Amino acid sequence: MVQQLRVDQDTRHLSRIVTRSDKVPSISRGVVRHPFLQAIEGSLRVFTSVHRSFFTNVMVQALHAADQGMAVLVAQFLKGGIDQGPHHMTHMGQNLDWIRCGYPGCIFDTTDDAQTAVDELWTYVKTVIQADNYGLVMLDELSLAIDYGLVSEAEVLDLLNQRPPQMDIILTGPKMPYAILAMADQVTEFRREFLP
Repeated sequence: MVQQLRVDQDTRHLSRIVTRSDKVPSISRGVVRHPFLQAIEGSLRVFTSVHRSFFTNVMVQALHAADQGMAVLVAQFLKGGIDQGPHHMTHMGQNLDWIRCGYPGCIFDTTDDAQTAVDELWTYVKTVIQADNYGLVMLDELSLAIDYGLVSEAEVLDLLNQRPPQMDIILTGPKMPYAILAMADQVTEFRREFLP
């Protein structure tokens, strides 16, 4: 015999349903499943500052998640210089993939070469998010890529709205668009304007 708990929506009363073990129990309309039986919903976290900097504590979160067994992707949109690109990703341990755009240096403005490199990385990131390949995706300096016109804000919003429900996404960078801040579950602003 298999036992299930059912919550009666009208009375919020728990009752036991006894079914035969040779039948597969089905959940019908009107039956609410216990919250612990639902998939855990992922979060959208934003880390921003008044200047362009490296978010060490965000990297710590990515490393910790990978250490706990979660598949993690770190994508750096404006940092290049090591001829990486989507086809030369760095695998750090079993669970952490680190990728930069395939540009010969750091990007500080819009050029045709920068646009091509960021487009290639953005296409790859969209593909792996839609394919649900990772539990945590960190998109470093995506806000500046939007600000420089290298990535469309509308495309980012669409991707965030269509992401797999259990996926965590972290966005970093200054000048984060308000529409992204408004949809974020957590916004952290670093206010230190200089390093000691």
